Amino acid sequence: MLAISDSEVRLLLTMPECIELMADALEALAEGAAAVPLRSLMWLPDRSGLLGMMPGHHAAAGIMGIKVVSVMPGNHGTEYDAHQGVVLVFETEHGRPVAIVDATSITAIRTAAVSGVATRLLAREDAGDLALLGSGTQAATHLEAMLAVRPIGRVRVWSRTGERARAFAARETARHGITIEVAADARAAVEGADLICTTTASPEPVLEGDWIAEGAHINAVGSSVRTARELDATAVARSRLFVDRRESALNEAGDFLLARAEGAVTDDHIAGELGEILTGRVPGRTSPAEITLFESLGLSIEDVASAMFVYERARAVGAGRSLELGGVRASHP
Repeated sequence: MLAISDSEVRLLLTMPECIELMADALEALAEGAAAVPLRSLMWLPDRSGLLGMMPGHHAAAGIMGIKVVSVMPGNHGTEYDAHQGVVLVFETEHGRPVAIVDATSITAIRTAAVSGVATRLLAREDAGDLALLGSGTQAATHLEAMLAVRPIGRVRVWSRTGERARAFAARETARHGITIEVAADARAAVEGADLICTTTASPEPVLEGDWIAEGAHINAVGSSVRTARELDATAVARSRLFVDRRESALNEAGDFLLARAEGAVTDDHIAGELGEILTGRVPGRTSPAEITLFESLGLSIEDVASAMFVYERARAVGAGRSLELGGVRASHP
């Protein structure tokens, strides 16, 4: 069994590779070659954070696994990532554990990579005016993913804390060689943008539907529980909505569920899953003026597939640390 650290994951899994990996995993899910039970959440008594448990099975790859991750919104703006944990990978012939992989880096990369898949499928081909709401880890990886799939010419960032937005702009401008503007407020950030990524920890809407330009594509990432939302009901109602998985959206997607509770949409508002677009069962964007929305919740198949890729790459290059976990039962007379 290999233990693979955060820094090793970032070296072994590039964003372009992960985008292709996520497209394959979502297609496998749509074809019935993967199993993704709903995640189980255990809240801390004061609701300051939670422990999430996400099992999954990828039949085609012969693997199963689980991500166990803490989600601590109070970590935003500190030295600690809001998501921390591990992904455990097992082979399915004998059930041996083969890898334990840092989940902070896996989550950061694969979440943005799935948004990259959604953007490639749903955004206009010429989309290049990007608005980032939020300035944390997911904002950084989403910038990387958007640069990988569309010809980005302008980037604006907004954060509730202006100092963090300015630090993000300086750091990512130097990293990518593209000028990042700091917007005074969320409305100024998204005005005229044709790509919008919401990556905040806000429980209340930071994006209003009346601000969204025709033809825009939105990746809604920050909310993964039914009681929190980043988009108001108008934003959801104005958009053609796609999800990673219907069952997850109907149980966990606060952006959608709260808009439904307010009477703005019904369950039929979900146009399809990304995997259904990839398999040709559902059309993606249908017109240049259409507003498209991808509601990202995150699926265990994405974590397990990413961790298995990292494990195989680590074995090939001699990375990771070998652990004596799992074993062979002693023979009996």
